[in-house]
Amino acid sequence: MPVARVPLNFFGMPFGLAGLGGCWLTAAEYGLAPPAFGEAILVVAALVWLFVVSRYVRDALFDRAAFARDLLDNFAGPFASLAVITPMLLASEGLYPYAPVVGAIVTDVFIGLTVLLGSWFTGQWIYGPVDIDKFHPGYFLPTVAGGLVAAAAAAAVGQPRLAEVMFGLGMVCWFVVGSVILMRMFFRPLLPGPLLPTVAIEVAPPAVASLAYFSMTGDRVDTFASMLAGYGLLMVLSQMRLLPAYLRLPFMPSTWAFTFSWAAVANVAMHWVNGTRPSGYVMYHYVVLAAITVFIGGIAVRTVIALGRHQLLPRPPRASPAV
Repeated sequence: MPVARVPLNFFGMPFGLAGLGGCWLTAAEYGLAPPAFGEAILVVAALVWLFVVSRYVRDALFDRAAFARDLLDNFAGPFASLAVITPMLLASEGLYPYAPVVGAIVTDVFIGLTVLLGSWFTGQWIYGPVDIDKFHPGYFLPTVAGGLVAAAAAAAVGQPRLAEVMFGLGMVCWFVVGSVILMRMFFRPLLPGPLLPTVAIEVAPPAVASLAYFSMTGDRVDTFASMLAGYGLLMVLSQMRLLPAYLRLPFMPSTWAFTFSWAAVANVAMHWVNGTRPSGYVMYHYVVLAAITVFIGGIAVRTVIALGRHQLLPRPPRASPAV
């Protein structure tokens, strides 16, 4: 019987849950929620990550060339980086507060793996030709998301110099890779349906850069933070024009591309609300937290339903019997 393989974009599931957990931990930091809520979500994210990793490795054992094919796939390849980026978040936010030495070591190990994998992808994009029509916002993940998440994680575990190095890596790659992605988006046809949710990743670089900067500077809302917010606002508002296309999409695994991106936006919004403290700012916190929880929670529930109906991993067609 054909085996349904776990695609690389499944790693977006624990990544999105980790982003939601980070929002709740930010609320807890401001005294607006018990830390246990955020920590529980991180535990769920860790369990989902372990499940996806174990399934992917199991599938790869049946097809030894599958991993190489996946990495070289112009559509799916960049999502492999989430397998090593997500544990950085889990270790720095969930493990480090309770086991500082172990948490810092695990964080550093996955930072190293993220840099190695991002370097490999960069070399591969130079060495092997990439079809510009297959270049999508998921290409932010290996180096831009990897570098900026690593910066936030390193700062969280008390390594400011490493955080600065990773911040530089992520920012420069954002300028370089981001310009190519926008050029493709502006001048080539709209991405096909299964990849269209990745357009939501456009809101992530300024948001994740803001989170890294806040982690490095102690939540200081200054000129640089405001500049990041300006571009972030442009990317968030530009998504409104894409709503008609988004609303026509069926549910699919790539729907998870919306989750971490918007969780990062929500987290940054809470940092800004706390830093500027407008009238009624506590209510703004709860509105943002409720909105992102309902959004990601709804996608999670829909995923469980699809899994129960065997719709999440449709089996490949049976091979025709030899005549």
